Amino acid sequence: MDDRNNQLYLGAGVATGEMKRILVTGALGQIGSELTLELRKQYGADNVVATDLRNDVPKDFAESGPYENLDVTEGSSLLNVVKKHKIDTIYHLAAILSGVGEQRPELAYSVNMNGLKNVLDVAKDRGMARVMVPSSIAVFGPSTPHDNTPQETVLRPTSMYGVTKVAGELLCDYYWKKFGLDVRGVRYPGLISWKTPPGGGTTDYAVAIYHEAIQKKHYTCFVKESTVLPMMYMPDALRAIIDLAKADGNRLRYRNAYNISALSFDVAELADSIRQHIPEFTVAYEPDYRQQIADGWPHTVDDRAARLDWDWKPEYDLSAMTEDMLSNLGRLIETPA
Repeated sequence: MDDRNNQLYLGAGVATGEMKRILVTGALGQIGSELTLELRKQYGADNVVATDLRNDVPKDFAESGPYENLDVTEGSSLLNVVKKHKIDTIYHLAAILSGVGEQRPELAYSVNMNGLKNVLDVAKDRGMARVMVPSSIAVFGPSTPHDNTPQETVLRPTSMYGVTKVAGELLCDYYWKKFGLDVRGVRYPGLISWKTPPGGGTTDYAVAIYHEAIQKKHYTCFVKESTVLPMMYMPDALRAIIDLAKADGNRLRYRNAYNISALSFDVAELADSIRQHIPEFTVAYEPDYRQQIADGWPHTVDDRAARLDWDWKPEYDLSAMTEDMLSNLGRLIETPA
C-alpha cells in the first residue's frame, strides 16, 4: 500500500495509534512462547495477554503475566477476551503449520482462515491500533523464482498451509484498503530456536537436528542433503516483527507480507556447522512428504523492501547461530524443567 492509499483509507474511521494493551494468540507455539515474554519485557507483564488452546501452561510462563484459554475460531470468545482486557493490539500467531496441515487440511483451513477473519473483524469493530499477522515463505510455490525471490512475485503454493497464507495476505490487504485497519506482517523463513521443540513445520528439521546432535549424535533427516531453504534464528525473528510493529506507517509500501531474509544453507552445511562442535555427529536422509513441500519453496529471498522501509537487518549468521543453539540447548537438556 503506497502513501496515497494510506491517506485515503485512514478516512474509514478506524483508530490508529500507540500500542498499549497487547493480545498474543498462539502464545504457546514456537514464536509465541518467546515473543510473549519479549513483549512483556518491553510493554510490561500485565499489558501483554497470552492466549492459546492449551491448559498445560508452563509455570514460569503463566506467572509472568495474564493468560486466557482461547480458540480463535470462536469469534465470540475472542471478543470477550479483548473486551475483558481492553486490548488495542493483536499479534495473531495461532496457526496450523505446513507438516500438520498436510495431514489435517480441514483443520488447517479452519484455524488459519476462520481464526484470522475473526481477529480482523474484532480488531476492525473495536478500532484497534494495530494487528500483526505473520506470513511465511510457504506462500511461494514451484512456479516462483527460487533464487532471490522478489517481494512481488507468483504465489502458487502446493500445500494447504501455503494456500491459507496466500489467502491470509490478501485478506489482510483487503481490511487495510477497505477499512483502514493497520495490519502488518513479515514472510517468515524457517525459524530456529533452542527454547521450543519442533512444532509440525517443514523446516523443523533445522531445529530437530540440534536436539538429536546433542542427545544421540545422529539425526535422520526428512528432507534431502542438498535441500536449501531460507532460515532465521529466533532472536532475529522476534526483532523483525516487533520492529515492524513500531515502524512509521508512512514509510511502509506494503502493509503486510514483507520478505525478510537472514540465512540460506543446505542440510549438509548445517550438519557441518554442528560438527565444528560435535565432530562425531552423523546424519542419514529419508525424505518424506515434506520434501515436496520444501522443493516448492525459495532458496533465497529478496528482502530489500524491508531493509529500505523499516531498516530490517539480521544479526546472526550460521556459525553464530549454531554456537548459541548448542550452548543453550545443551544446558536445557542437561537440566530439564
